[in-house]
Amino acid sequence: MTIAHDDVRQDAGPSDDGRPAAVATMTMAAALNRALADAIESDPAVVVFGEDVGALGGVFRITDGLTERFGEDRCFDTPLAESGIVGTAVGMAMNGMRPVVELQFDAFALPAFEQIVSHVAKMGNRTRGAVRMPLVIRIPTGGGIGGVEHHCDSSEAYYAHTPGLTVVCPSTPQDAYSLLRAAIASPDPVIFLEPKKLYWSTGEVDTSIVGRIGSARIARAGTDVTLIAYGSSVATCLEAAEIAASEGRSVQVIDVRTLTPFDDATVTAAVRSTGRAVVVAEAPGFASVASEIQSRVFERCFEHLEAPVRKVTGFDTPFAPPKFEHWYLPDADRVLDAIDTLHWLDEHGDEA
Repeated sequence: MTIAHDDVRQDAGPSDDGRPAAVATMTMAAALNRALADAIESDPAVVVFGEDVGALGGVFRITDGLTERFGEDRCFDTPLAESGIVGTAVGMAMNGMRPVVELQFDAFALPAFEQIVSHVAKMGNRTRGAVRMPLVIRIPTGGGIGGVEHHCDSSEAYYAHTPGLTVVCPSTPQDAYSLLRAAIASPDPVIFLEPKKLYWSTGEVDTSIVGRIGSARIARAGTDVTLIAYGSSVATCLEAAEIAASEGRSVQVIDVRTLTPFDDATVTAAVRSTGRAVVVAEAPGFASVASEIQSRVFERCFEHLEAPVRKVTGFDTPFAPPKFEHWYLPDADRVLDAIDTLHWLDEHGDEA
């Protein structure tokens, strides 16, 4: 298993098959469930709550079994009132607890947006650090499940634009586990975006790895072009890179993992090594996280670029109905077209 340069493994000893005892293959949903269970078990200040997270185990079953195992004091249902959910979490965090709340779908978080922006993000600054906000807001995000409007938004730009919030979006079961544990341990508020499309993806998870917020990872090495992505778009980029390899191109893939604070060092070094870059994300492209990444790469890598930085995103429209979402979401073909454009511009720059 590849470990990011600043992740730390706490040795749990070998198992019968030679792997560390803490390693198991599981889905991202199971990895998140395990992270919540381990956090509750290890810290009496951690509580989990939200709509239907108790007996039902959440819409996506992320909290399945937690109430039965730890009791209703540690994992419980709330009324259908997102502003009240987050407001309650603010009060708990101010009084020494570590609440982890689930806002069932991405757009369901919008009724709580005033609480998030005015209180969650600003309390530390408002009190000059005297009052901290050690809370995590879990938000299932993105498309790929055939959902309708209000159930498949990509709202990361709202949170990334808000000073005082850390924004995390994992793409693998391993990062889902280790980054959620790191988020819960953080003394400051974290928006934890969970790509719905990836809930049933599988991978090895080492529960002894302690993730570090704020670091990107090299998901695939390459020398011709760098693809920069986060969340479910990482899998799209890896698919495109595999196809490109069959055509003789070497494609590097960077998984951003943390949107804020952004890991400029890893991304900059990766783009400088190839001289070409494409940013890929599900969200609409205008005034987006993808646009910000594109801008940062231009500023830091201008003299190393062989062609302009491209981006492949969702369209600047409301999310498509279920039967049309495959047209809306970036796919490997659109990423490969962007790579082709980079090489055409490199060869025909004056004509472009």
